[in-house]
Amino acid sequence: MLFFRRPAAAQPEPVPAGLPPFPDAAQPAPAAPLSPRRKWLRRISRGFAVFSILFILLIGWLAITAPLSKSLEPIAPPQITLLASDGTPIARMGAVVDTPVKAAALPKHVTGAFLAIEDRRFYTHWGVDPRSIARAVWSNVTGGRTQGGSTITQQLAKFTFLTPKRTLGRKAREALIAFWLEAWLSKDEILERYLSNAYFGDNTYGLRAASMHYFHRQPEKLTPAQAAMLAGLVQAPSRLAPTRNPDLARKRMELVVDAMVDTGYLTAGEAKAIRPPRLDVRTKGALPTGTYFADWALPEARKLSDVGYARQTIRTTLDSRLQAAARRAINGASLGKAQVALVAMRPNGEVVAMVGGRDYADSPFNRVTQARRQPGSTFKLFVYLAALRAGWEPGDTIANGPIETGSYRPKNAGDAYSKTITLEDAFASSSNVAAVRLLREVGDDKVIDMARDLGVTAPLASGDPSLALGTSSMTLLELTAAYAGVAANAYPVAPHAFKAEEPGWFERFFSGPDSFRSGVHDDIEQMLRAAVNRGTGRAARLPQANFGKTGTSQDNRDALFVGYANGLVVGVWVGNDDNSPLKGVSGGGVPARIWRSFMTDASGAKKRPAPATKNPAGPVEPLDIPDIGAIPVGETTRVGVQDGNAVVSTEIGGTRIDLKLPLGGNRPAETPPPASAPPPQPAQRE
Repeated sequence: MLFFRRPAAAQPEPVPAGLPPFPDAAQPAPAAPLSPRRKWLRRISRGFAVFSILFILLIGWLAITAPLSKSLEPIAPPQITLLASDGTPIARMGAVVDTPVKAAALPKHVTGAFLAIEDRRFYTHWGVDPRSIARAVWSNVTGGRTQGGSTITQQLAKFTFLTPKRTLGRKAREALIAFWLEAWLSKDEILERYLSNAYFGDNTYGLRAASMHYFHRQPEKLTPAQAAMLAGLVQAPSRLAPTRNPDLARKRMELVVDAMVDTGYLTAGEAKAIRPPRLDVRTKGALPTGTYFADWALPEARKLSDVGYARQTIRTTLDSRLQAAARRAINGASLGKAQVALVAMRPNGEVVAMVGGRDYADSPFNRVTQARRQPGSTFKLFVYLAALRAGWEPGDTIANGPIETGSYRPKNAGDAYSKTITLEDAFASSSNVAAVRLLREVGDDKVIDMARDLGVTAPLASGDPSLALGTSSMTLLELTAAYAGVAANAYPVAPHAFKAEEPGWFERFFSGPDSFRSGVHDDIEQMLRAAVNRGTGRAARLPQANFGKTGTSQDNRDALFVGYANGLVVGVWVGNDDNSPLKGVSGGGVPARIWRSFMTDASGAKKRPAPATKNPAGPVEPLDIPDIGAIPVGETTRVGVQDGNAVVSTEIGGTRIDLKLPLGGNRPAETPPPASAPPPQPAQRE
């Protein structure tokens, strides 16, 4: 076998002893050491190269994360005017903005006023003015007047891209963005974007909106005095606004005029002739900037509006007539010091009226959409619906005696018990023990599933028998929307403030709403009507068919009535904000009466004149009113309906008699109960 070996390296010849080694001609001579100056130059050049690379990367990062178009968008959401469904303006919200200005179209004394007081070297610096920074630092250090030193470009960068937070990191980013803006925009473009976005106080953004607000004049026609006053506002808009502090605004204007003289935009003679301008603020016909409904609708309105300076006008589902009816119903109620909330919607979820409290000016907290309170027995809707879905029927019976075992032992109002009770009677009388037993029979998971199907998103306590009595908190809006799902027999119902687009056939086929079986829907409506006609909700009875349920939470902390009639679904809540108990108020009392008053007004019953009858022949037969009985009348009789009551005025023997009696004409014909049925339960105080 052959082996190939690498040739051995040549060994250097030995050097004779006593002689110095010869230098190797193949090895280079060592380099001369660098001088300290050259070392520093090399370090500086390397540092500059690294800085340049980082700067380029930062500019690229800014180009991605801070798009240039953002500097042309309004820094505050533009003003939105909300209209009722009939086109009546109901609220105006958001910032007052207007179209951007063009620098070439503005008089020199208008642009000069801003340049003189804010950035005199604007047309010569590159976005950051070292001279201004040095002057500001020196003034601040020596105790002189506090100065900022930011250029107009830096200010545009700050209020367009950055937060107001004062940190060194933010100032560094501000400078980088200023360099970037100067690289991509001309000086006039930067000035135009600055003037079109700056804040001028009184919720007004941009020079055009400010000149129209304070002087009712376009910026192209501003006088030197008006321009000087507006230019002075941008330093501290809220504090210097002439509508609030005219003296401070005047002093700041005089400072701007002096600066304009120093920079040549005004002569000394012109400046001497300037007087404080007269304000022309026009607020006639001003709309409220907030209501309970408008506050709720505004976030969705922002999604519907276009991004830009144009003011938006959006039509809502609010009905002006029904909103007024809701306010009248609440104002006419005996509430004491308690708070109140009312929401009315169509069965499809269109909210037509909303009152979130007694007075928006005193408390803008919306108790319809923001307050989470216990629904009380109005929650029993989900318990009985789950039972009907599981095969129970209104005539089925369940034990109605006291619960004497277990840790949870609810009571019926008034200690009204019986051996058994039908589901319909239990629902109508709002039996607590029957509802808890039914929850156990059906399963709380089925009840929770029913609530979720109807659109309830609030947390619901699983494994807690008190769930049947509505101890899990939720908003009045989602509770009322759940009842709307029953009214429409199409669930879930999403409450909305704007007309929804009609779904296409694909959406209807694959993601359309669910509905109850006809038997289940008929049964729950039978029970809801029984609760109004002969149960705890009798104070809410109307001449037409109506359906509803009362609710009163533990210790009377919350009182509710939720129901529907005449194409409206309405929820009413009464309670104290501090969750303290109500005195003598239950769901079948004040809330039911508010509900009936609103429904009566909404149906137009109050507008119909009461018919008059007169029999000149003498006495007539007694007048028979359903659920009231025979009423003796005289020769002149007037019968009408007011607040759900029959109003009868008559004369007997020359004496005028006025009667106001509850009207119950919506009671359906009922079949007698079987002989084995328990006696009717006493009305519950709910």
